Amino acid sequence: MSQVLVAGVEIRGAAGPRDSEVLTPEALEFVARLHRKFDSHRRGLLMKRAERQARIDNGELPDFLPNTIEVREGNWAISPVPAGLQDRRVEITGPVERKMVINALNSGARMFMADFEDANSPTWRNNVDGHVNLRDAVRGTIEFIDEARGKEYRLGDNPATLLVRPRGWHLLERHLTVDGDPVAGSFVDFGLYAFHNTAALLERGKGPWFYLPKLESHLEARLWNDVFTFAEDELEVPRGTMRATVLIETILAAFEMDEILYELREHAAGLNAGRWDYIFSMIKKFRSREGFTLPDRAQVTMTVPFMRAYAELLVKTCHHRGAHAMGGMAAFIPSRRDAAVNETALTAVRADKQREAEQGFDGTWVAHPDLVAVALEQFDAVLGDRPNQLERQREDVSVTAAQLLDTAIPGSSITDAGLRMNVSVGIQYVGAWLRGNGAVAINNLMEDAATAEISRSQVWQWAYEGASLEDGRTVDDAMVRAVVDEELSKLLAPLDAPAQQASGLREAAGLFERLALSRPFEEFLTLPAYEELVSAE
Repeated sequence: MSQVLVAGVEIRGAAGPRDSEVLTPEALEFVARLHRKFDSHRRGLLMKRAERQARIDNGELPDFLPNTIEVREGNWAISPVPAGLQDRRVEITGPVERKMVINALNSGARMFMADFEDANSPTWRNNVDGHVNLRDAVRGTIEFIDEARGKEYRLGDNPATLLVRPRGWHLLERHLTVDGDPVAGSFVDFGLYAFHNTAALLERGKGPWFYLPKLESHLEARLWNDVFTFAEDELEVPRGTMRATVLIETILAAFEMDEILYELREHAAGLNAGRWDYIFSMIKKFRSREGFTLPDRAQVTMTVPFMRAYAELLVKTCHHRGAHAMGGMAAFIPSRRDAAVNETALTAVRADKQREAEQGFDGTWVAHPDLVAVALEQFDAVLGDRPNQLERQREDVSVTAAQLLDTAIPGSSITDAGLRMNVSVGIQYVGAWLRGNGAVAINNLMEDAATAEISRSQVWQWAYEGASLEDGRTVDDAMVRAVVDEELSKLLAPLDAPAQQASGLREAAGLFERLALSRPFEEFLTLPAYEELVSAE
């Protein structure tokens, strides 16, 4: 289980048949250099997150930064976006599992974001095999044979352009240590992909292009910029070869969009409205503050005032700086067996993508190949032959700090059904995640870590505040425990499956309940869940 190929670098995960293709001594040394040069800075930024949270708990509210006003009011733009990133009207996302990579690349979407973060359960096998899969995809050699079904999967003639999302700054990779310390998942994911594929991508007219998750400040973007600059020098490629789209999926980052683009201006491509994590961030950051309690998740749509303000500010900021504004995930899953379910999904996605295109977004996300066509239809109708709509400056938009923080949703409510949905979805997702599956279809929606975080954090907030349900009952710890037991029983009742699956659901229910009721609040459910995952491995 332990292997040392480079001085100071230890692999603590079980070996797979093709590990030697990506876990080479040269690649591991590159990752080690990233760790040794930047990890203390990364840890310092995480400490700043905790300090900021303490100030928010004590009454501070976020605002646009007074000391960066010159950046917001300055006349600057990011470096011109490469030709291969100009038309991004529909992007599909998903985990780095081999068959899914092929299907996503063949989906008809312009781009595929291969995800090592929210859609990936970070088992050692998933992560290493993911890099094998992406290495093959870059070179056009990826294939998969499903012997049980007698099906073969290979790349088509016009595959999507590949983008990669490494893990956030907060996540560790305990199966790889440098000088005895676990390496940040971000350094592992970025380092292995960049080291093995930069030259091959450039030969094919593409580039090492990334999505950056969970940033909370422009200082965190500055660290990524330093990492890109270092990597370009190490790999001997021109400055600006590496490009990044930043997910604006925290309320704090929403106040620093200009500053984030400025820090990455040589390496930036755009910003993305990461709607699900953004909702989670609103709950998490103001979890103990009065006036910030959100209603049932289904009632928090992109048309409610604070979400609309965030989306329109993102478009305006991006286009003012020459960057692309990417819309959020359509989480609906169409059905090839149920016409009614399918029509509901397509109708919802059609309306969502029409709104985004009309707001000025340059592209959007979907989670399923069957949604690519309907999303393309809406963006084609607005874009026509243009690759994007950067010329739409949205001078009509003016967003204040109060608008970004106004979580009032008239007519909304917290319901028993909403509480039960959160609990049931949370249990099912955590159970799947612990089994190694990070993207799960539940109730005709694609759930990942971001949506599961909404479920968990809402239950925490409602119980912590003693929120009132629509029927007048008060949510407390006892009610949550009772609902967990009841929803677990419903999930176990139809199971005609091995005891292992039932045991997994019970384990997931216990972990979900602990995270939903723990005091203090656990920053990310994936942190304690990862420890469970590592123990199981």
